Amino acid sequence: MIAKRRVAAYVLSVIALPILLWYGNPALALLTAAAISVILNVNPVPLPSRYGRMALQAAIVMLGLRLDAGQMLALSSDYALLVGGYALFTLAAGLSLGRLLGCDLGATRLIAAGTSICGGTAIATLSPIIKAPAEQTGVVLALVFLLNAVALFCLPWIGHWLELSQLQFGLWAALAIHDTSSVVATAAIYGEEAAAVATTIKLGRTLWLIPLVVLYSMLEKSPQAKIRIPGFVILFVLASLAGSMLPLPEIVPEIAKLSSSMLLVIALFCLGAEISRDTLQKLRGRVLVVGVGLWAIVLPASLAVILSIT
Repeated sequence: MIAKRRVAAYVLSVIALPILLWYGNPALALLTAAAISVILNVNPVPLPSRYGRMALQAAIVMLGLRLDAGQMLALSSDYALLVGGYALFTLAAGLSLGRLLGCDLGATRLIAAGTSICGGTAIATLSPIIKAPAEQTGVVLALVFLLNAVALFCLPWIGHWLELSQLQFGLWAALAIHDTSSVVATAAIYGEEAAAVATTIKLGRTLWLIPLVVLYSMLEKSPQAKIRIPGFVILFVLASLAGSMLPLPEIVPEIAKLSSSMLLVIALFCLGAEISRDTLQKLRGRVLVVGVGLWAIVLPASLAVILSIT
C-alpha cells in the first residue's frame, strides 16, 4: 500500500512540476507539494532537503548575476545596523518569552536562534552544540517550516494592502521570515527589486550565525562548533561582481532571471514536500506558543521600524 502511494506521489509530482515551472509561482509549488505529501502520507520527492537546498543556492547565485555589486554593498552597509538590531532584539525577546511561558530552555534557544538569524540552518547548526534531543529539534523545525509557508502566502498580500514599496517589502521579508528559501521566494512574488533587496539583506543576516555559534559554544563548553561561510554566499558575491564588471551578453542576465525563477519553484516544491502529517502532529504545547508568539511580536515590530526609516 505504501509503495502504491509512493508511486502515485511521484507520478503527481512529475505531472505537476512542469506546470508549476511554467506558471512560476513558488507559493503554489509549496502548496502543491504539501498537499501531495499530506494527502498521500508519503514524501513526493526523494531527499527533499538536499535537493531543495541545492536548488535554492543555485537560484541565489543566478540572482547575483543581475545585481549591481556597488548597490549591493551600499544596501548592506546602509541597513547593517537594522539587521544587527533585529537579530539581537529577536534573540533577547525569544529567550525572555520562553522563560516567561516556562518553555524548555533548549527549545527556547532553538526558536530564538531560528527566528532571529536563519531558520532551519540556525536550528540544525545549534542543535548539537546545546545537545538538544532529536525530537525537540524536529518539533522546532516543523514549526519553522509552517511559519515559512504562512509568510509565503500572507506577506505579499499584506504588502500590497499596505502599499509597501519594493525596498520596504524586501527589507521586511529579509528580516521577518525565518529561512532564506522563503525570504527569496516571498520577495520574488512581490517583485524583482524586492527579491534583490531581500536576498542581499538576508545573506547579511545569516552571517550573524557565526557569533551566535561562538556564544552558544562558550556557554555549553562544546567542541562541536563548526564555523564557516557557506560557499554559495561567496559564489553569489562573485556572480554579482561578474555581472557588474564584465561585458556580459544581454542574454546572460535574462537566462539567469529565468533560471533563478525556475530554481526557486523547485526549491519551494521540495520545502513543501517536507510538510507531512507527522510535521503537523508535532505542533503542540509551549513550543508552538513561543514560536508563534515571538513571530507575532517581531513581524509588526520590524515593519514599524522599516516604515519609520524608509
